[in-house]
Amino acid sequence: MIPETRRRKLESYSNAYSELLEGLKQFPREMWRFRSAPGEFTIHEIIVHIADSEANSYVRCRRFIAEPGSRILGYDENKWARDLHYHEQNPDDALELFKGLRRSSYLLVKSLPESDWGNTVTHSEAGLMTMDDWLDTYARHIPEHLAQMRAVYETWLQQRLA
Repeated sequence: MIPETRRRKLESYSNAYSELLEGLKQFPREMWRFRSAPGEFTIHEIIVHIADSEANSYVRCRRFIAEPGSRILGYDENKWARDLHYHEQNPDDALELFKGLRRSSYLLVKSLPESDWGNTVTHSEAGLMTMDDWLDTYARHIPEHLAQMRAVYETWLQQRLA
């Protein structure tokens, strides 16, 4: 990845918590548990998922740096949501966890030498990944989930108006 592209992605990565909080303001809290369709995540579940995903990202990031060439594991997001009882978890706690994990990883990677960005790991589902792949994935994560939340909200609004 060219340095300017990486710089932009790092900026997006670092701004994710603020972007998430700002985005959440558009969704009334009383509808966070609304399920738009069977098998779809609620906003509440998405928030808890974001924290769990960030915990995985935190470990993956460190494996890229300290253990290049190692294997990292994927996970079944739907099974985690169900078996970890996401609706019983506090979304405010999840947001705080996300904030701390994201900040810690950003502070670690923002000034890595260029040579570290060439490190690779093997993901159990996605195969060989570079650190730039990791950054790309997690720089997009919050915008993608905010779009998912907007779709849930739109369905909620349509059902209220029907």
